[in-house]
Amino acid sequence: MEHDRFLLRPLGPDHNESDYAAWTSSIDHIRRTPGFSWDGWPHPMSIEENRADLEMHRRHFHDRVGFTYTVLDPADLARVIGCVYIYGDGSTAYVRSWVIEEHADLDRVLWGTVNDWLEADWPFESVAYASRV
Repeated sequence: MEHDRFLLRPLGPDHNESDYAAWTSSIDHIRRTPGFSWDGWPHPMSIEENRADLEMHRRHFHDRVGFTYTVLDPADLARVIGCVYIYGDGSTAYVRSWVIEEHADLDRVLWGTVNDWLEADWPFESVAYASRV
């Protein structure tokens, strides 16, 4: 998925340092993002624990259990600026996303673009994704 303001790529351990820097710089902002207030994430973890988390997301992607995408800055493809999580139960996609506080203005754009993408190209009957409107 490509947009003029971001690129989505499957999240994996190769993004560890940039992913860790992204979410740890914006913990309070992410917790205020719709869809993140209830489960306690983000919470402190080491960079090694973060790598294990990214490896889990890569396994989920490979096994087609869930699809987690890193949101990259198109001006610097090594820089993670957010994340999108897509999990489903067959008919419904359960989606959450966040962006770093520095790119807070991107949140609605990402939400709208992902919603459109899911509707056009994914096989789900419905999408549960906390509104940004």
